[in-house]
Amino acid sequence: MSDVQEFRITLTVDDFDAAVRLYRDALGLPQVEDWSSDQGRVLLLDAGHATLELFDERQAGMVDDLEVGERVSGKVRFALRVPDAGAASAALVEAGATSVASVRDTPWGDRNARVAAPDGMQLTLFSVR
Repeated sequence: MSDVQEFRITLTVDDFDAAVRLYRDALGLPQVEDWSSDQGRVLLLDAGHATLELFDERQAGMVDDLEVGERVSGKVRFALRVPDAGAASAALVEAGATSVASVRDTPWGDRNARVAAPDGMQLTLFSVR
C-alpha cells in the first residue's frame, strides 16, 4: 500500500506566459489554483491521473527511435494521454510548441506524436486506438 496521495510535477519555466498558453490554454489542463504573488507566479493545473514510468537508457532510446527516429529526449519527458494525438499536437504547435515527430502508430497499439514545449520539455501525446 502506498502512502503517496498526489504526484505533482513542478516546472520552472523561462517564459511563464508561453507555458500557460501551451499547458492550460492549448492542452486544456484545467486551472485548479493561482497562488501568484509579488514573490512570483504559480498556477496549479490538473493533469488528471498520474503515473511514474521508469526507463533504462536502452528503453528510452528505443522509444525515441520509434517515435522520432533518433535519441532526442532528455532524462524527463512527459507522456500525456489525449483523445486525438494528431489534433493535440497541432493545437500545441499552434500555441508555440515545436513539432518533433508527427503521429505514428506504436507496436503496443497507441498513436503517438511528439512536440517540444517552448522551454524544451518534450511531450509525447498518445491516444489509445
